[in-house]
Amino acid sequence: MTRILLAALLLALAGPALAAGDGHGGPAPDPAKDAAMRAIAARDAPKEPTAQDFAAGGAAKDPSRTGYCATIADAAADARFAWQKEQLAALEKQVEERIRRLEEKRAEYEAVVQRRKEFLAKADESVVAVYAKMRADAAALQLTNMPEDNAAAILVKLNARTASAVLAEMEASRAASLARKMAEAGRRKDNERS
Repeated sequence: MTRILLAALLLALAGPALAAGDGHGGPAPDPAKDAAMRAIAARDAPKEPTAQDFAAGGAAKDPSRTGYCATIADAAADARFAWQKEQLAALEKQVEERIRRLEEKRAEYEAVVQRRKEFLAKADESVVAVYAKMRADAAALQLTNMPEDNAAAILVKLNARTASAVLAEMEASRAASLARKMAEAGRRKDNERS
């Protein structure tokens, strides 16, 4: 019987608390207190990183923010600077290569112009005047035995009628070769003008 009395006494004392509680003998839930606890937990919980957290200067704007990005910012800036320096060096090499190629082309062009001047200088005006007064068959015979550059230079300086008569008296292969030289000289002359 003592056992029953003891149980009844405990029920009497714990009854109101059990009726209002969570059924396990704990205190009744307080909605305001639960909301406050959830807000505190949300504030203190670690946040998922956002794009703004990774934006350049995020840690610099807010000194209290620290993290991976803030700790490697200097190293990243150094790496970016080194990469840019490498890119500039590569571009500088490309520019130097282009300048070198342009200088080669300029030297080649100057050599062509110099050859043209030498070519025309071989045909002195007085020599040209002599060949202009000769008969076509005699001039053809002499120009056939002359070096090709010299003969072409003289023919270029002769008027068209005289030069065509001289070429007509020559052997066909020699006349074709001299005509080719004359055409090359004409193209070079046109290139010099433009």
